[in-house]
Amino acid sequence: MMDLAGWHPIAAATDVVRRHVFHGQLLGREVAVWRADDGFVNVWENRCLHRGVRLSMGLNDGRELRCLYHGWRYANRSAGCTYIPAHPADAPARRICNRTYPGVEAAGMIWSAVAPEAEFALPEVLVGTDPLVLRPVSVNAAPGVALSMAEGLVPGGSVARGASVLFGQAGLVVFVQPLDAHRCVLRGVLLRQPEDRIAALRDHDGLLCALREGIEAAGEAAPAPLEVSFQPVDEALGQMPARGVGGGELRVQVTRKWAAAEGIVGVQLRALRGVLPTFQPGAHIDVHLPNGMRRPYSIVNAPGEEGYTIGVKRDDAGRGGSICLHDAVRQGDVLAISAPRNTFPLRRDSERVLLIAGGIGITPMLAMAQALAVQGIAYALHVFARSAAHVPFAERLEGLAVTRHLGLDAAQTGAALSGILSGYAFSHHVYACGPAPMLSAARQIAAAQGWTEEAVHLEYFANPEAIDDSSAFEIALARSAMTLQVPAGRTILQVLQENGVDLPSSCEQGACGTCVCGVLEGDVAHQDVYLSASEHAANDRIMTCVSRAKSARLVLDI
Repeated sequence: MMDLAGWHPIAAATDVVRRHVFHGQLLGREVAVWRADDGFVNVWENRCLHRGVRLSMGLNDGRELRCLYHGWRYANRSAGCTYIPAHPADAPARRICNRTYPGVEAAGMIWSAVAPEAEFALPEVLVGTDPLVLRPVSVNAAPGVALSMAEGLVPGGSVARGASVLFGQAGLVVFVQPLDAHRCVLRGVLLRQPEDRIAALRDHDGLLCALREGIEAAGEAAPAPLEVSFQPVDEALGQMPARGVGGGELRVQVTRKWAAAEGIVGVQLRALRGVLPTFQPGAHIDVHLPNGMRRPYSIVNAPGEEGYTIGVKRDDAGRGGSICLHDAVRQGDVLAISAPRNTFPLRRDSERVLLIAGGIGITPMLAMAQALAVQGIAYALHVFARSAAHVPFAERLEGLAVTRHLGLDAAQTGAALSGILSGYAFSHHVYACGPAPMLSAARQIAAAQGWTEEAVHLEYFANPEAIDDSSAFEIALARSAMTLQVPAGRTILQVLQENGVDLPSSCEQGACGTCVCGVLEGDVAHQDVYLSASEHAANDRIMTCVSRAKSARLVLDI
């Protein structure tokens, strides 16, 4: 039995070419090996979590791997699901994540291990060499048999079983890749680049083929098959969506902080260890700040990139979160953040998408634009700002379909929005994020020009409406068998949290949609800007951070 903790070559580096998926095998496991456009080599269990179809038959777009059966998409690095076509308006649950194996590119080969007990170390025989990787040769024999017989079959050779490597003649090294209990691959490497490359490839290919014939001719009894256990796919993975509670369960380091525009800093966050959870365009994280505050920020980069990037506009009249990030947080600092949540998900089944950003509202729009550009969906990004110096992350706009609208007053902004929103057609969607007056104007103009409510998606920075918290009422929790009193001056969310009910929350202004809760009975006094007019009229959901009861009692689905 081969050592599960050992590192083995599973492919040549030249097998893992741009926009390709390589079908590999190691110790009874099939793996999909693919290189993203950022150079990262992914080694994943070779199956889609939906129906088990091989991902090696999928499409590599450079950032995500798409299963060709039902179109599920998985992100570079994390292998988390980023999009499910059957649920286009929802963000996939974070727990939908494929199994990954470690992958290291070294000495012209891709190395992996099933359950490594130590970090990868290049075999000593390859250190300091300029190797030439030969054509792999498959052998119908157990890996252990190939190792034990090789010493007598390779002229002048010797065997180092612990490293799964045969030392052969003329600077030749042969590694044994264990496919399963009955098969293996001989991967030959010349330690020096030969003067006549073609002749060397031909001659050593003949040597490896002769070695294979000698091993297979021995005809030793087949060993017992490898026992490989796979975790079954949980049917609950299809439930949409799963929301986090906004806790600081992740630790990240600030690896870069820079001026992204006038009054705006960009902050790049990387995992202290491992890979950060997958996110979808439009997602945000809650950042726990050194001053004790917690603030939500949209993720700027697109799925498939390493880490998270956020943009923060300084607000001297705010509650102190942006000031802390501008003045107190430094490169190298360690912060606690929540896992990503998405209450502003991007549909990827549209024929055309309009993206409208006002100032710092460009942050979720950038993630959307980058994802749409890679997927090839028609889109247009419109950026409104006071001047060119106030356009955040200008470097990320390069290559995107962007139009800048600079220095416009309210009337000019309205006229520009009228032009942008003209020509609505079926399967068109618009996403907008920015100041409240701009979003209110966009909603009114879109309605006047025939856009359906379902095609207009808005994300507010904050709730601009005055909140009336003077009423008192009773709430009954249908699933928790609790009845609580909500006094004047306290929110439903505060009362729930004070009584041990852990309801997710973030902005606590009725803008982000995190603390939404189902309503079974009673009349709601809506005071949020997250739910649409028809959702308000349906009276079956409530934003517990700001909305209240018109009736004396509400029954909540919690």
